[in-house]
Amino acid sequence: LILFTKQLRTMIKAGVPIVHLLQVLENQTENRRLRHIIGKMAADIQAGAGLHETFRKHPGAFSLLYCSMVEAGEKSGSLVEVLDRLIYIIEHENKVKSDIKAALRYPMFVALFLGVAFVVLLTVVIPRFISIFSKAGLDLPLPARICMELYQFVAGNWPLIILAAAGIGITLAAYLKTSGGKLVRDALMLRLPIIGKVFQKAAMSRFGSIFSILQSSGVSVLESMDILGGTIGNAAITKQLKRIRELMAEGRGISAPLKSAKYFTPMVIHMVAVGEESGNLDELLREMSVHYDAEVEFAMKKLSDSIGPVLTIALAVIVGFFALAIFLPMWDLTKLVK
Repeated sequence: LILFTKQLRTMIKAGVPIVHLLQVLENQTENRRLRHIIGKMAADIQAGAGLHETFRKHPGAFSLLYCSMVEAGEKSGSLVEVLDRLIYIIEHENKVKSDIKAALRYPMFVALFLGVAFVVLLTVVIPRFISIFSKAGLDLPLPARICMELYQFVAGNWPLIILAAAGIGITLAAYLKTSGGKLVRDALMLRLPIIGKVFQKAAMSRFGSIFSILQSSGVSVLESMDILGGTIGNAAITKQLKRIRELMAEGRGISAPLKSAKYFTPMVIHMVAVGEESGNLDELLREMSVHYDAEVEFAMKKLSDSIGPVLTIALAVIVGFFALAIFLPMWDLTKLVK
């Protein structure tokens, strides 16, 4: 999508007719899905449709923000400049998502390893040692008894455990697809310790960046709120944006409704208020976005640094527990042999 938008902007600036432009991009695009969509867009434009109308027919590929900005650029006659800003947004959001995924990849891998290690130790290693200790007539210490009870529970009820886990997983996945589920999930994500602040700052950065570009592209404030609600990426903040839009429609300005919102930081409210008073809202929003970009980057580094020791402690606790379950009886067995 980034490459397509850059090529689209370059060819429009060069004065290539839209239909011919899309035909060229269709031949050059490697992504099959996008190539098919571009072919349909070229056919629609040949049939007399407007450029932004053809984009809106494919919401799975082009977001509400994308379509609205193309429409604003087409109506104002500044499509090239708007596409420049759109490229910045797409690249910026791609970078933020990549940074968050990169920071979470290591802890997710370690957590998966811990889960696998726990299951293997509980179901394969521990039972073999426990049977040896039981035959020797040893009184098992507490860690070994806990492991044995866990193993017997899993061995005797594993079909039910699998069915229950599958049922819970399917039910939870279906619930999270509903509007209520998304709202609960995103609200919980914002309340999580450490990582919740990262998600909030990333959302504030996106809010400032998109709102700034929409304002400089000639999109009205109320329409900008609609677009932000559909592109902010968090259902809890989207719900607040809808309420803010209702208050703005009543003529209460921008900063005053923001003060009643829960997840908007004092800095956002202050910058919007100053921009509203001075008339350079887009510039201050852009500066705010840059500030929160830096904060997100710093928070991700801090998160990566703090996750390492936590995972190390978790690994030590699990391995240490199983080690005690094995070596305490083995020590008793050694004394018994002596």
